[in-house]
Amino acid sequence: MNRLVPVGSVAVGALCALAAGVVTTAAPAATLPALGGYDLDVALAKVLLASAVVLVCYGAYRLALGLARSSGNKRRAHNARNVLRLVFGTVGAVGVLAVATQQWLGLLFSLGVVGFAITFALQQPLLSLIAWVYITVKQPYGVGDRVRIGEAKGDVIEVDFLVTTLWEINGELVSSNQPSGRVVTVPNSVVLSSEVVNFGGGGSPYVWNEIAVQVAYETDLDFAREVMREEATDLLGEEMARGIAAYREALADTPVELEVHDGPSVNVTQGESWVELRLRYLTHPRRGQRVKNRLYERVLERFNDHPDRVAFPVSRNR
Repeated sequence: MNRLVPVGSVAVGALCALAAGVVTTAAPAATLPALGGYDLDVALAKVLLASAVVLVCYGAYRLALGLARSSGNKRRAHNARNVLRLVFGTVGAVGVLAVATQQWLGLLFSLGVVGFAITFALQQPLLSLIAWVYITVKQPYGVGDRVRIGEAKGDVIEVDFLVTTLWEINGELVSSNQPSGRVVTVPNSVVLSSEVVNFGGGGSPYVWNEIAVQVAYETDLDFAREVMREEATDLLGEEMARGIAAYREALADTPVELEVHDGPSVNVTQGESWVELRLRYLTHPRRGQRVKNRLYERVLERFNDHPDRVAFPVSRNR
């Protein structure tokens, strides 16, 4: 059913073009008086040709969009939709104007002059359009990515010709990387003038994250570190193993050489009156806060089960 609409549109457009040719050749309204100074046959042929251009462009757009969506890749289909809109929209508009004026070269020259004038009048929208081309080609982010663009942070839900729409996280209402429910619209031109951070970009959907637990100097650090590694391994397990494999594969395609641990690791730093243990692990950015909460619960529960080996600082400076 979905394919019948674009195919039917192309077929009707072809019939309109054929009818325009018949009207031009047979001139069925030659005996009728002109309408507003226009020959009825010429006017009818132009209407039919313009309709043919619109219908064929629309049908071809829907067919091409259907092929893009059949790939099953939502990000690729979204990018293809925007490109196809621009291409077929431009072709359709130029075609209709050319049919109406019957001066192809003059029309193209006029469009060039108008475009040159618009460049000065609409610098920011044109800059956003150029940025959209950059985003489409270089793909610093795409639909579904969690990003920070300038001061805005969120999940990308749409990349249009002029703006990128984010489902906001953090913001003024909430914290801890939680969605606020607000939608933020960012001009694409911001991408060309500020930094863009893609959480989970670079070829791997995973990012490194940390939780920090402060313990007293009297703590058995080897035992505490082992407990933290055990809990992270038990919670993340196979998912972290897959994430590390994907992370290493992404690094292999770059000239960057980094040491990647096979599992969670714990770093130790000294504070004013405590020792801080930082558990480092790999997770998906959208599950970051959920994993962090669960790890805190499990680690603290294990620590509380061994008060003889793990002590917490009691200083007011904590």
